[in-house]
Amino acid sequence: MITGMAKGAGMICPNMATMLGFIGTDAQIAPALLDSLLRTAVAASFNRISVDGDTSTNDAVTLSATGQSSVVLEAESPTTALFLDALTTLMIELAHDIVRDGEGATKFVEVRVEGGASEAACDQVARTIAHSPLVKTALFASDPNWGRLLMAIGRAGVET
Repeated sequence: MITGMAKGAGMICPNMATMLGFIGTDAQIAPALLDSLLRTAVAASFNRISVDGDTSTNDAVTLSATGQSSVVLEAESPTTALFLDALTTLMIELAHDIVRDGEGATKFVEVRVEGGASEAACDQVARTIAHSPLVKTALFASDPNWGRLLMAIGRAGVET
């Protein structure tokens, strides 16, 4: 079993910012593997959200394992892959909830960039779009201003 809760309000970006997340499981997991699983899931969830583009020094996400169940997770096992998938899914849901609950939030937008030269290039373009005040203004006003998206893509600093 995996369970979790998270709280955030503003200053959500980059890398969690003013946010707290607590995830727990009853599985038996060695500390090094637990840390690796947490870092992988955080990279795909909490470290990809943006509310206002500001940051703070106060953030944390923890993953605790009580070891109270008979489930034993070991590196490279199919069960561990399933656990990581479930953990990442939970953390994405919690991260999305933080965005939806952000100070002044009226819209939820997910930015997906595909077809770039690399995953890093796609990530850079997505972050530039998500952090752009002009894009956020257009979205807030429900103004389909494609020029603002193109501007953000163009200034993302990636090779096309």
